[in-house]
Amino acid sequence: MNHIERLNAILIHLQSKRIVKASEIAERFEISLRTVYRDIRALEESGVPIGAEAGVGYFLMENYKLPPVMFTKEEASALLFGEKLVEKMSDDGMKTEFCSALFKIKAILNPEEKDRLEKLYSQISVLDYTSSNVNFNRLFLGEIQQAMVSKQVLEIDYQAGYGAPATKRVIEPIGLCNYSRRWHLFAWCRLRSEYRDFRLDRIQDLRISQENFKGKQHISMDEFIRQLNVISDKANISLILKTDRIKLINESKYWYGFTEEEKIDDQTSRLRFSNNELRGFATWIISSGSYAKVEEPEELKQIVDQYISGIIENYQ
Repeated sequence: MNHIERLNAILIHLQSKRIVKASEIAERFEISLRTVYRDIRALEESGVPIGAEAGVGYFLMENYKLPPVMFTKEEASALLFGEKLVEKMSDDGMKTEFCSALFKIKAILNPEEKDRLEKLYSQISVLDYTSSNVNFNRLFLGEIQQAMVSKQVLEIDYQAGYGAPATKRVIEPIGLCNYSRRWHLFAWCRLRSEYRDFRLDRIQDLRISQENFKGKQHISMDEFIRQLNVISDKANISLILKTDRIKLINESKYWYGFTEEEKIDDQTSRLRFSNNELRGFATWIISSGSYAKVEEPEELKQIVDQYISGIIENYQ
């Protein structure tokens, strides 16, 4: 990227937020702070009204209008990938809002870029079985984002586990995270008096209260993840498989938290996983055709035994 291209990119970056820190610009463009100051000065000298707050950052003066943003063909294609992902990884409300925003963006594309996206649309797919589940059509993503920004308390009806009755929870939302192909809400739970991880597809109803929790200082998202170890490399499940049957789960194993494989002998291997959803994991083991033997934990062994006993009883 040459100097002129970088100045234009910095101008667009300034337009994207109310205030932008110099360190943020330096990190994005991999330049020194001194170069950032020099580039900002160059933009000011060219007539761009840039304001600054000491120790905070830079901003464009109010009422300053920039010409329409033009996209490269690569950037336009990236928008299509975003559309495909949102279709499968969000609820109906978020899809509607994203599609509305994307139509506005597409409206300013030149004819060549529009034709390119039209051709690519039917050639790109994101497959995810969870999107067909009715619970994933209503994940309250919009309401949760609103509550996080305004620090409003949420009231939810939450089903903690399969078959468990829903309980009413009053929570203070901290952040959203997508892992293991599901959306999770990290929040302070007043019922349990501790930080909890709530799966959005298990929230049966959600209400935004008029109460704010502005005075309370919560831990950051990074600290939450470290404390609760929601995404762990530490294996808690060990399976023994015949080596020639590992190929049956070569792709799906990554969906279930695969961490490592250890060869025992020429015919068998040990596979380790990190996954706390033991019932769902047991279903996968049985349906995978891998004939996997559970080595640990004991609880998973018992669940698999129950499922197999139920299958045998059903066919007797």
